[in-house]
Amino acid sequence: MNTTATPPVIHVVDDEAPFRRSLLFLLESLGWQAVGHESAEAFLAAAPAFPAGGGCLVLDIRMPRVSGLELQRRLKAGDPAANPFPIIFMTGHGDVELAVQAMKEGAVDFLQKPFKDQQFLDTVERAVQLSLERHAASRRHQEARECLERLSAREREVARLLALGQANKEVARALGISENTVHVHRQHVMEKTGTGSAAELARLILRADPAGLD
Repeated sequence: MNTTATPPVIHVVDDEAPFRRSLLFLLESLGWQAVGHESAEAFLAAAPAFPAGGGCLVLDIRMPRVSGLELQRRLKAGDPAANPFPIIFMTGHGDVELAVQAMKEGAVDFLQKPFKDQQFLDTVERAVQLSLERHAASRRHQEARECLERLSAREREVARLLALGQANKEVARALGISENTVHVHRQHVMEKTGTGSAAELARLILRADPAGLD
């Protein structure tokens, strides 16, 4: 069970009202916040923000007008940080192939109807924990980017070479500047980023961009 102070928010998107209400009741019985949406369009119109306690999106794969797969594609095509909800698909007997396709496109799991309550709850719990991990990673990424944005263009060049393990003399040669200038830039880089070594600087750059040291 999720133990965060703020309860997770589970969004259930299914056009079958009785089934949707039964899932909402089950989730609420455990103290979670559950929000129902009768269609993919309704979920998009609501544009829910990511909750402090984490959450996920439980989505029927077949719905009128905008299907679950189409909703997944729309969310994936937008800003991932704006919709960090992991997706769990609900499928009918003939939709397993579609569910496998959905997982290849980023869904975390799928449940074949009818499913047991505990199976549903266990799957939701895993998705909620994943959402918290993803959100924390996204926050670290953004903080690292903001930290590096404090550097001037030249300081970023120096920072990258230092993070690659180059000594001041090597950095000076690579950039065509004096070793004393590199020393000054190095001090500024460490002060602005709050790092104390080339290794810490390398970790910061990689958090901001995994390809930042290529």
